[in-house]
Amino acid sequence: MLTLLAAASLATAAQAADIKIGVAEALSGGAAQYGAAIRNGFQMAADEINAAGGVNGNKLELVIEDEQGKKEEAINVFKKLIFQDKVLMVFGPTLSNSAQAADPIAQAGKTVAFGTSNTADGITSIGDYVFRNSVTEADVLPETIKMAVKKSNVKKVAVLYGNDDVFTKSGYDNFKKALEDLKIPVTATETFAKGDVDFKAQLTKIKAGNPDAIVLSALLAEGAPIMVQARQLGINVPFIGGNGMNSVKIFDLAKDKAEGLYVGSPWSSSNSTPENSKFVKAYNDKFKTQPDQFAAQAYDAMHIAAQAIKQVKLSGNLAADRSALRDALPNVKWTGATGAFQFRRAMDKAGKPAGYDAQQLPIVSVTKGGQFVIEK
Repeated sequence: MLTLLAAASLATAAQAADIKIGVAEALSGGAAQYGAAIRNGFQMAADEINAAGGVNGNKLELVIEDEQGKKEEAINVFKKLIFQDKVLMVFGPTLSNSAQAADPIAQAGKTVAFGTSNTADGITSIGDYVFRNSVTEADVLPETIKMAVKKSNVKKVAVLYGNDDVFTKSGYDNFKKALEDLKIPVTATETFAKGDVDFKAQLTKIKAGNPDAIVLSALLAEGAPIMVQARQLGINVPFIGGNGMNSVKIFDLAKDKAEGLYVGSPWSSSNSTPENSKFVKAYNDKFKTQPDQFAAQAYDAMHIAAQAIKQVKLSGNLAADRSALRDALPNVKWTGATGAFQFRRAMDKAGKPAGYDAQQLPIVSVTKGGQFVIEK
């Protein structure tokens, strides 16, 4: 009997030592094509960490919630994870729109919100508990345009963007600035809204201007059919896309019409570093499908968080532990699937220190033959 009681007591103690990590991602709805890969990246990293003994002997327990790619649902999920489930930190949400709405909940609750797919301007200005390892559109887009100019002799472009989404509007703003800085003329600027399915009117106007490329700030749900319809109209120039287009899902959605798409990211499936090769093989073996940028960033983010948690003496006082994690995270340096990583301090609108952005160099790739090929 004593042995059984002792075993039960040990089991309880072990359970109590689990570190609860919130994961709020879009697992249904239009953004699920990003959210599912993100969840896979987190799960694979957590499984690896736990198999190697956890973090200082404590196992990571993922508390996963579907925020459906909706602002209201992201707010509800953040509240549940932070105040009801009492997680140490929260990863997510998937879209920048949702992050703008939900991250203030984490900031007010003094709980780290760590975005792995939010690249719009202003996310980390929300406060000092807001982190992301997704490189901003402001850092990536100029490099993507420069490479397209160099490789495809682009001298003038048309611009097409979603005007009702924080991410796509931010992408447009950064594309516009980069094009002005590079003195590249814009032949036409057209817009669309989430849920649109017919883009022929906009594309017909764009075709009339005879651009050398189309700059596209879109999520996959609209971006893939835009590429398909452009090719159907005989527009065979390259597309220069933002973060939302950088997914292997483009080949499923646009098939052979996905050719000639330039995107920038710190991660590429073709990057043959030991860390990335290991990640790509492990992901393929586990999920029987190719990883994308979003899976890679989630995978690295979990390892980055684990490195920070290692530096924290977990006391059982949740408020103190959350604060200590916030203090430890900025000092983490990590080399993973997305390359060498460290944080840099972001500023709020008043110019005061706020949250933390990613400091990483982008790789520019172009779609050729059903895969992303690194351009140099």
